[in-house]
Parts: sequence; C-alpha cells; structure tokens
Amino acid sequence: MKLPEGKKVYFSSDNHLGAPTHSESLKREKIFISWLDHIKTDAHAIFLLGDLFDFWFEYREVVPKGFVRTLGKLAELKDSGIEIYYFVGNHDLWMKDYFKDELNIPVFYKPQVFEFNSKKFFLGHGDGLGPGDKGYKRMKKVFTHPVSKWLFKWLHPDLGVRLAKHLSVKNKLISGDDDAKFLGEDNEWLAQYAKRKLEDEHYDYFVFGHRHLPMEIQVGENSKYINLGDWIAHYTFGVFDGNEFSLEKLNKKP
Repeated sequence: MKLPEGKKVYFSSDNHLGAPTHSESLKREKIFISWLDHIKTDAHAIFLLGDLFDFWFEYREVVPKGFVRTLGKLAELKDSGIEIYYFVGNHDLWMKDYFKDELNIPVFYKPQVFEFNSKKFFLGHGDGLGPGDKGYKRMKKVFTHPVSKWLFKWLHPDLGVRLAKHLSVKNKLISGDDDAKFLGEDNEWLAQYAKRKLEDEHYDYFVFGHRHLPMEIQVGENSKYINLGDWIAHYTFGVFDGNEFSLEKLNKKP
C-alpha cells in the first residue's frame, strides 16, 4: 500500500469499553471518539488491534448493548473512505460478522502482514504468541472450542452477557494479563516471538497490543517490536507517517 502524500496510518488497541463500569467506560469512550475525530483529517487507514470491548459475543440476532458512539464513529469514518481493519483480541474473540456486515470493516482472527511504503508490518493483538502467557493459552483453547461457543449461545443474552462481563472484569486469567509490569527486554514474550519470526523473514515493525504497556524494543538491526499500550491508564497509540513509526500519547486524559 502506497500512502498518499500527507496521509498516515494509525494503530490502537485495548480500550476495554464496558469495564469496569458503564460510567467509567463512557468517559474513556468519549476521549477515544474525540481522538478519532482528530485523526480523520490525515488518516489513510486505522488498525484496531483487539480488545476494543471488554466483552463481545455475537448471537445470531443479538450483539451486546451499548458502544453506539464508537460504532457510529467507525461507520462514519469508514463511509468517508478511511480504511479500517479490526483484529480480534482475547476479550472479543467471539466476534463473527457484525463488523463486516454492518460497518464494512474486515475482521482478522490471526496476525497479518501489511506493507506501507515498502515497510513491512507484522500486526496482531498478541495474545497467545511467544513462550509466555501460559494461563491464557490454556483458557483460549477452552473458549475457542466449538462446543464452548455452542453451549454459551444457548444462554439467554441477559444471563450470558452479564455472566461474561463479570468474569471478564474479575478474572485475570481470562485477560491473560496477571501483572502489567515491564518484564525486561529478554523476558517480554512478544519481543521474543518477534526475534524468532525474524529468523525466517524480515519485518520492519511488529505491532501488538494485549500487554497494556507502551513499549518499543529493538529486536533486530532494522526491526522493532512496539506494544501500543492501552486506553485505560496510558492513552497511547501508534502512527506511521510513511517513513517512520512513532508511539504517541494523548496530551489530555481524565
């Protein structure tokens, strides 16, 4: 993809809208909407790298209540010609075709490779990759099993969504993030994953979410691993201007 002059690519992850309460989530959602309004003037593409919602499950005819400001803004930006791509995270891994059908936004369930101005990006949420995250990896096998999804869909949405929201907020094993502290370059499992991928093929940037910590780690002579942080404590996001990638922070937050 060749970026038009003056256009940029934006990257965001881990909003966890809906948590821990509706009122607290709404404050963050309005800030996110304001950011989307701000970047629409020069955004060529926007990548949402997972966990936009703290919980999301699509029944055949039902989706979770709320988030109308976010969904409406994404629809507006997509209709205006801005490309938007959604990557499923560990809190919204039961997403199906709602974004594709209603918003015309493609949804990816595994990491993908994109190229902008001859720079190669390896993109994904980051959950379940690399040598760590063992507790979540075990839980993911349960959650993604067809029988688990089949059983859950038979719960009435009022019960199913309420139960899932409670578990999503309370259970750190489900989140895969027991303690969001920097582990050191040699122990960050997504950085280790990136280094292993570089043994087979060159990538300029590995961009992930999931860890809730903004970080940049040099994983090769000309390769970087970037974690986008979150919209809960850090309010950070990524920007590629056609030449360089930068990790940026909102000047104002609640």
